Parts: sequence; C-alpha cells; structure tokens
Amino acid sequence: MVGLFWITEESVHLGAEPIGPTSGVRLTEDGVQGLGNAPDPSWSWDEVRQVEIRDVKVRSVARRRVALTLGALYAAVTGDADEPPSCTLRVETADRTAELSFYASAVGGIYSPAEFALSRTLLDRIAGGGARVGDLLAWRREQADDTTPPPEEREALLRMWAGGQAH
Repeated sequence: MVGLFWITEESVHLGAEPIGPTSGVRLTEDGVQGLGNAPDPSWSWDEVRQVEIRDVKVRSVARRRVALTLGALYAAVTGDADEPPSCTLRVETADRTAELSFYASAVGGIYSPAEFALSRTLLDRIAGGGARVGDLLAWRREQADDTTPPPEEREALLRMWAGGQAH
C-alpha cells in the first residue's frame, strides 16, 4: 500500500484490493474500472474528464494514533471490530457522473494529510495523462517482497510519481 493505492504486480487499486464480490476500483493503463457492481462499469482515460476522491478519513499523525488506540480499545472491550470505512471515487465523463465505492486500506481507515494530498495529485495526473499506472506496477515488480513501505518511503514514492518522475 502506498497512499490510497494498493499495488500488486498485476493491479493497482484505490483502497484495499477487493476480494470476491466486494466493491472496489481498479486503475489500469487503459482506464478506471468499478468492481463489485453488476455490470462492472469502466471508462478509458480518454473518456474521463475528472476524478474526485470523497469520504476518506484524514487525520494528523497524532490524531491518527489516538483514533487507532481508541478503536483498538473499543474492539478489545466489546469484541466488535469494524470493517474498513468505505470511500468514494467520483468519475466524471462527457456523458455522465458515476460514483464507485472502495474500502480504505490504511490501518483504521485513516490516512495522513500528506499521503492523502499526494494520492489525490497522483490520481489527477494519471487521469490527465501526466502519470502512468505502469510506473506503479513497475515499482512493485522491482520490490523483493510485498510489504508496505514505511511512511517516509511511501511519501517519497508518491512525491516522485505525483511530480512526474518515472521510477
């Protein structure tokens, strides 16, 4: 996971990679695909006029730690663990606007302000043709394992991709 992007060797998703019929959003070199919606909608990047990410929890590092601690305490006391929060991608084309749901992949569903802002910038660049999904896939394929990089490395990757420098 790097920012809002779940990156495997074959796919880039917004939020968590969907399993089974779970809703999600996959980004490809060709466009954006909604998953878990029958039929699964898709648009080429040429069709997409604008993308907007909504309903994402963003907290400072300190507030994120407090929220995660309180969530863990609540789950420990009640035994009730929440599923990840749902987020929304709004896709606008010349013909229509659609909203696609995906689940947050960050622990507790909370992103740092920097990762969220950089993720939005990168998604805008991908949609506008200034960045390529292939750069994210190439990075993942170069990694020795599939662990999530530490926060500093995630932000550096997002800055590089959002700034237009290929890896």
